[in-house]
Amino acid sequence: MNFMNQAFLSAKKAYQHNDVPIGAVIVRDGKIIARGENRVQKSKNPTLHAEIVAINHACKKLGQKFLDNCDIYVTLEPCAMCATAISFARIKNIYFAAIDDKGGGITANARVFDTDKHLWKPNIVQLPEYADKSAEMLKDFFKKQRMNKKDK
Repeated sequence: MNFMNQAFLSAKKAYQHNDVPIGAVIVRDGKIIARGENRVQKSKNPTLHAEIVAINHACKKLGQKFLDNCDIYVTLEPCAMCATAISFARIKNIYFAAIDDKGGGITANARVFDTDKHLWKPNIVQLPEYADKSAEMLKDFFKKQRMNKKDK
């Protein structure tokens, strides 16, 4: 199973309910145990990013607060809040599609993992072969948002 493509399916769900199209899946032992899509607009809650939603589902499903031996696949580089939550959850690997120059918390801006002052530091892998797909989905979403503002 292609886990990043599954994350993109979650991103499409976010798009459908007018949230920024970012999706995440959490994998353990080669199986998806949780999915999440941005729900910021839908729930009127700024903390409900795809990664947070997926982490909440995974913890509930497993009945534990740590997600040892789990990986997370995200369609866009996690922000500082999500990168820190991933660290607190002790997720083993972060795989992300596109770099987020404006809001990213790993390669840009906060660069959360650049210090050794973390209780848990996941392995980080950017999958550049998915970057264009993520960027196109985001560009399409924001273009649609701008068009809707002009129509009002």
